[in-house]
Amino acid sequence: MPPFVPPSFFYLMKLSDAKLRVLTTVGKHADGAGLYLEITAAGGRYWRMKYRFGGKEKRLAFGVYPAVTLKQARERREEARQALGAGQDPGELKKTAKLKAAVESVNTFESVANAWLEHQAGRWTPRTQAKIKASLELDIFPSLGARPMATITPWNVMAAVQKIEARGSGDMAARVLQRVKSIFRHAVIHRCIESNPMADLVCSEVLKPRQVTHRPALAERDLPEFFDKLADYGGDPHTRHAIRLLMLTGVRPGEVRGARWNEFNRDEALWRIPAERMKMRNEHVVPLSTQALDVLNEMSALSGDRDLVFPSPFYPSKSLSENTINSALARLGYKGEATAHGFRSLFSTVANEAGWNPDVIERQLAHIERNQVRAAYNRSIYLQDRQKLMQWWADYLDSRGAKKMGSQLGHGA
Repeated sequence: MPPFVPPSFFYLMKLSDAKLRVLTTVGKHADGAGLYLEITAAGGRYWRMKYRFGGKEKRLAFGVYPAVTLKQARERREEARQALGAGQDPGELKKTAKLKAAVESVNTFESVANAWLEHQAGRWTPRTQAKIKASLELDIFPSLGARPMATITPWNVMAAVQKIEARGSGDMAARVLQRVKSIFRHAVIHRCIESNPMADLVCSEVLKPRQVTHRPALAERDLPEFFDKLADYGGDPHTRHAIRLLMLTGVRPGEVRGARWNEFNRDEALWRIPAERMKMRNEHVVPLSTQALDVLNEMSALSGDRDLVFPSPFYPSKSLSENTINSALARLGYKGEATAHGFRSLFSTVANEAGWNPDVIERQLAHIERNQVRAAYNRSIYLQDRQKLMQWWADYLDSRGAKKMGSQLGHGA
């Protein structure tokens, strides 16, 4: 019967750095507590640990000597023994960690960001998607793009967006921060990472307060003078007709510039702007006043045989450029005082002060209800109310001088 060997005996059979440097004997050389160095006939030196779990004898590999030193091998043995003491199999833990590392190495920030861009593509125009991707390529990918998402900390992201802010682009810094946070949410939902470390990053806490500057808008008192100047405008008729339709409908400048004849039903006095041309990716139905229909009739003689209602005078296959209307306003003497987008503010201000239902006004402006509960119950497009509102608005503009402008535009076209 073999003598009893206490567990501490194995610690007495320890290896040493000096012994390892000269050790060449093929076989297993114990260090204690299951750890041993295995020397093969081919000269390989492998750290192994023998242990039992669930009634089965198992092996755990710690690497090759001397790349893994005796000290490091012992540290890994102790980690494995702690796992055993906690009722966990160190071999399975190692496999899980290896798999996790492999997944993380594939899920770099740039790869997940590109997947997010592709997933969101249906909500944006190609132009918007290109702008968003460009902002990431410029300010995030160089420092964080190649890193596994699981290794990126909130402080890494803060440093990146604060660098954008430092060059004087506070608005862009805020937008990029929101995009990064959206990418991390996407990563969690699609199981690229286990949790979202960016959830607590709030713009107001990360970035300095910014003074919001609203687009310049024409004042109500300036309408008569403005209409006189527009009536005498000697520029391209496409532009002045576009300005008038912009004022009469309250839509965004890009929605007027890109208007197509097949979107209009003049018999029903409706303009259906398709979702792909709208900022919020929802179809927008715009009721047309009799004055707005007059503008379309005027334009029919100029572009009725084309796809676009307001084609560029230089490149008829393309719409009026983004700056065309603002440039025209500048030539009229309103540089810094009025913008194309500002006509929406003018419409909203006058209509609200006149007592119109704010919900009707907001729906005409194609604004989305921010209260999600309210939005779920209030899906009305208020079409009849908006028809009345837009005819009232057109008549109001006529009373401020637009009627005179309309007649002169008709002769000038």
